[in-house]
Amino acid sequence: MLWEVEIRTRPEGLDREAQGVLAQCRALGLSSIRQVHSARSFLVQGAVDRPAAERLARGLLADEVVETFQVRALPLSHNVAPPADGPVLNVLLKPGVTDNVAATVLPALRDAGYAVDAVRTCQKFWFNADADPAELNRVASKVIANDAIQQVLTGPLPLADLALGSSYSFRRVVVPLAGMTDEALVRLSREGQLYLSLREMQTIQQYFRAQGREPTDAELETVAQTWSEHCSHKTLRGRVHYRDESREIQFESLLKETVFAATAQIRERLGQDDWCVSVFRDNAGIVRFDETHNVCMKVETHNHPSALEPYGGANTGLGGVIRDPMGTGLGARPVCNTDVFCFAPPDVPDRNLPPGVLHPRVVIRGVVSGVRDYGNRMGIPTVNGAVFFDERYLGNPLVYCGNVAMIPVGLETKHVSPGDHIVAVGGRTGRDGIHGATFSSAELTHESESLSGGAVFIDTAITEKMVLDVILQARDRQLFTAITDCGAGGFSSAVGEMGEETGAEVWLEKAPLKYAGLSYTEIWISEAQERMVLSVAPENWSEFERLCRAEGVEATIIGQFTETKRLVLKYQGQEVGNLAMEFLHEGRPPVVRSAEYTPPPEIPC
Repeated sequence: MLWEVEIRTRPEGLDREAQGVLAQCRALGLSSIRQVHSARSFLVQGAVDRPAAERLARGLLADEVVETFQVRALPLSHNVAPPADGPVLNVLLKPGVTDNVAATVLPALRDAGYAVDAVRTCQKFWFNADADPAELNRVASKVIANDAIQQVLTGPLPLADLALGSSYSFRRVVVPLAGMTDEALVRLSREGQLYLSLREMQTIQQYFRAQGREPTDAELETVAQTWSEHCSHKTLRGRVHYRDESREIQFESLLKETVFAATAQIRERLGQDDWCVSVFRDNAGIVRFDETHNVCMKVETHNHPSALEPYGGANTGLGGVIRDPMGTGLGARPVCNTDVFCFAPPDVPDRNLPPGVLHPRVVIRGVVSGVRDYGNRMGIPTVNGAVFFDERYLGNPLVYCGNVAMIPVGLETKHVSPGDHIVAVGGRTGRDGIHGATFSSAELTHESESLSGGAVFIDTAITEKMVLDVILQARDRQLFTAITDCGAGGFSSAVGEMGEETGAEVWLEKAPLKYAGLSYTEIWISEAQERMVLSVAPENWSEFERLCRAEGVEATIIGQFTETKRLVLKYQGQEVGNLAMEFLHEGRPPVVRSAEYTPPPEIPC
């Protein structure tokens, strides 16, 4: 049975959600919209009759001091509307997008003794009956929903079942790369959301020609993730020919010959006074603090996802830089956050927005609340920050997040040994977060919102806090020898990086899933934000698993590290990927750029 528990503010109270929507409608000049009412709904499915549905609504979901509720069976042939009868818009997260509120409510209902199978949440908005349909469409797309992660249903809810996904029937997919023309390679890169250059696609084509076979979809995605801007920093590591009025310089690796080289020179000069402990080789940098602890620091931008879905993108941005210190050395304890935000001015006229671009007010509100909420829910304060406004940030804001963490002296290094278990710890994998790494290499267009919405992951800070607590305990018990985070690229980036010097074999069907129906490639590349990957020796597995179980954190063996120097992927015993680690990490052709500086003309005094 599927029930809707619809909850509204009492008539004598203030419907603040509706007031906010109405204010935004007026700011957009939507003059036909004069009245808005709102409600929030829980969709509850299970062996629950009407009396039980009313009890759970009264006891767990609604606050009857300030709210009223109605319980109705779905599907409906009509919606009961407030006195200002009019059209209703229902806003739900798209299937597969993490619903954090529902994920919290479901176990609470089960703990209370209700036989509930699934829960989803919904926001509902009613408008005055004579509202212009065209203006309602603008409200749906610009005010109450973001197409990257949400869908809007008009009228009665048509849902009869909350089931997500269906059983997956294994099919090994091979990509016919060998005979593709350059034009076809470019099209595959763009339409497949690989976002690789023609030269990179040609390099992959040549590699598999030499192997005498075609790549699987998982192999192609693995290379794309590893060679993405996010994972390889290929622009900074590229070749640059620089020229100005007095000289020419050829950089074979821009980053190595500038920032890297300068850092090495400074450290050498400092000698015994060098305060750097670990730089340019782990998820975050480490510097000296005192006799017992070192300081671990990481800052990173998260611009593209924040342009599409500001709240989720900023959530992911801060969550990612918190996980980086957690995955540095043998694990650092995050203590505070910092940020810098660069936005377009909030008073930009709506008519000046390019197609597919969110209004700066929407971006500002989402980014600020996204960073604030994630840090607060983990108990990590934001101690400083800055905001800058410039019209050039209209298409793509700059969302710069940072974290400071503490790590005991002596725990700055890690190692992987052949035979160790590959262990996934934390959240489960779903389709949200697909192509998170390759999306960083894409150019934002008016199609980005619909095409790349899956690249935005909806984080669960509480899960990450639980994972952090478990990791720090396991670290102090010396139960693992290496750790990294599953950021953009998911298992693809985490396991690929950890096993670079040894090799790895992954059993993809072992990975815990949020719902059925994911293919082996989706499991491999999905961005699992609250998940870490650890190297655990077989003799430590039982104790490690007991610790995780005691803390309510899921830990699963998904493979083992090998000594083959190859990355082997299997699904139900069938090989779906087999790549040389050397090609994966060293085979990318360098990015080649030219830079020329012309000084501005001198202006006479």
